[in-house]
Amino acid sequence: MTRRPPAWLPVAAPVALALADAFLVNGAEPGLPLALSLAAALALVWRRRLPLTVLAVTLAGLFIGYIWFAPLIALYTVAAVRPPDRRVLALAGTVFAIAHFLPYPVSRLPVHDLRALALDAVTAVVIAAAPIAVGLLSRTRHELAGRLDELTRSREREDRLLADQVVATERARLAREMHDVVAHQVSLISLQAGAVQVRTEDTEAQAGARTIRELSVRTLDELRHMVGILRAAGADKEELTPQPKLADLPRLLELSALDVTYEAAHDPDARRSEAVERAAFRTVQEALTNVRKHAPGAKVRVRVGEPEGGGLRVEVRNGPADSAVPRPELPGGGHGLVGLRERAQSLGGTLRAHATEDGGFLVRADFPRC
Repeated sequence: MTRRPPAWLPVAAPVALALADAFLVNGAEPGLPLALSLAAALALVWRRRLPLTVLAVTLAGLFIGYIWFAPLIALYTVAAVRPPDRRVLALAGTVFAIAHFLPYPVSRLPVHDLRALALDAVTAVVIAAAPIAVGLLSRTRHELAGRLDELTRSREREDRLLADQVVATERARLAREMHDVVAHQVSLISLQAGAVQVRTEDTEAQAGARTIRELSVRTLDELRHMVGILRAAGADKEELTPQPKLADLPRLLELSALDVTYEAAHDPDARRSEAVERAAFRTVQEALTNVRKHAPGAKVRVRVGEPEGGGLRVEVRNGPADSAVPRPELPGGGHGLVGLRERAQSLGGTLRAHATEDGGFLVRADFPRC
């Protein structure tokens, strides 16, 4: 990894170079040439704010003090920093060439040696043109770098839009699949449960059929909301309505058809974000689903509390399965706990899930106070 030079270096280096040039050319003897040369060197501190003013100050040092570095740097700055204007650059280059061509005092100009005058004029023009060319080249390089950066950002925006479009298409496909397959099957379950509830005279069977029908209706309701979210653009910012909360846990446990003991050790009036309460509800819901799948007939204890460090802790502990209860052949993809862990981590929390010594299982999720 390359380290950037300190911010003061681009300002201090030209000044130090010009000061050294002033003392080397004029020596340490006080006088007008040395004073103008030092003023030209120090003026470089403001060369990016006042490029033309600094150039004028350095030209005095060039004409009287015979320094080079300060006026060259100032002329380069005019070409590199100011908006490109051919007239300004031509005037600045002409004044620089004149200051370099004319000696001080002007009476020392070799008017009788035309060859020397021509060589001095050519030299002055070439020296004046060099910093202007380098400055324009530097300016063009920075402009090209800026345009390349803008093109890169534009390409990234296009890639993001394309990715969003692909995601939206996939969401629409998933929505269709969910509607065509899941909704149809759940609707059949609801209809069959309703038929059993009407035809049977057994009160327990009627209660079970009523529970199945109610669960089917709630599943269809949540499925409709999920399908709508998948179909909507920017669905990841939409909210599920209605939102399950901690207050809905007793009803969830009542409909779970499990031997559940619920311990509410949290403040029901505490202010918590909807995301945390929804994550806590889903954690209990998924844990109970796993109990039905893998530990039928097991006793379950659900505890929602507030640990000493603050936040919210959800703990679902079940014992070993009852061998007398048949194991339901329910499908499972192994994604439930993974999804719960990702949901907890997205909120800044943690989730632990492991077997216990008595042959049961423990799911513990900790969520921050937010």
